[in-house]
Order: sequence, then C-alpha cells, then structure tokens
Amino acid sequence: MPRKIARKPQPPKLPKGEAGQVRIRREIGHDFALRQDAFGRQRLSNGTAEARRVYEVSNGGFTSTGGIVRLRNVDPLVGITSLSRQQREAGGCLRDDFERTQREGLQPQSWNERVDGTRVNAGIPDRVLSAGRAHAHAVTALGHWEVADVVRKVCLEGQSVKAIAERTGDGRDVVVKLLKVGLDLLAVHYGMMGRKAG
Repeated sequence: MPRKIARKPQPPKLPKGEAGQVRIRREIGHDFALRQDAFGRQRLSNGTAEARRVYEVSNGGFTSTGGIVRLRNVDPLVGITSLSRQQREAGGCLRDDFERTQREGLQPQSWNERVDGTRVNAGIPDRVLSAGRAHAHAVTALGHWEVADVVRKVCLEGQSVKAIAERTGDGRDVVVKLLKVGLDLLAVHYGMMGRKAG
C-alpha cells in the first residue's frame, strides 16, 4: 500500500499588483506598512491608508536601475477636476462627520458622564450621539444605495474613480455621475445649495 505524503498547504495568490508594491516599498525602505502573513510572505496591511497608496517607478519599475519613485495619493475630491466647489465642500463635510464619529467613539467617557445615573441613553456622551446622528442623516440624504456606495468609497475611503469603475464593471463616466448626484444631494442636505426644481 503506497504511503500518503502530507502536502504543505499552498499559499493563496496575491491580489494583482500587490507583489510589485511590496517590492518597491522594500527597495526604498518604506516597509512600515508591510506585515508577514501565515505563509511568511510580506504583504500590505489591509485597510490602512498606507496600503491604499500606489508607488510608481519609472525606468522599467526598478529603483536599482535609476528609476524614480512617485507616490500617487491624491485626494479624489481634489483630483476630480469636474466637481464644483459645493460638491467638494459637501464631500468634505461628510468626511468630517464620519471622522468625528470615529474619533468621538474612541474617547473614554469622563467621570461625570459615568456617575450620572439619570441619563436615558445609557451613559453615551451627547457629543458622540450628535456626531453619529449627523453622519446618519447625511447618509440618509443620499437616498439610493448605489449613490451612497460610490460617495462612501470616494469621500471616506479615498478610492479613485478608476478603481471603483474597475471593481464594479461600470464605466468611469457612470461612477462620476453617481458621485456628482450624491455630492449634490449632500450639498442640499448641508444647506450649501438649494434644491433644484423638477
């Protein structure tokens, strides 16, 4: 009877482009955003702003042969030139509301908020509740889930229109249109622009 040989589990394939980004970061000494996975490979730390940055190298992609490294990390609200001032400001307000909910939610409660037994909201500070409400109302103003999804990815996650279009399979013009509709709705919600008739 032939003996069965136990095989080591094979590591899953890396997402497209990740190996190149890891190599460039190692070459230039930007390895602070790298971590080792269960198979001992260096990977980008998922979910971090540093992992979303894209390093591009001229001269065939290698710094050892004199390639110049460029870091592509443009805020999409600034990089999309067809957005109006009100649309940019509305996206910035949504981002501020979201970041305030994240910051306020992580802060420890003060002692008087812990000791006060007359609170109806179980000791959650009012500033946390109001920040959460402001963000929830803004998201509700977006209306449709596809519009809300594009606005969230651009304004809160910093994804590019190109990346969203590739992931969804929609054209870039469709993604930009959804973004503009969402930012117009937010501008009306924040009082920067009047509601259009019709």
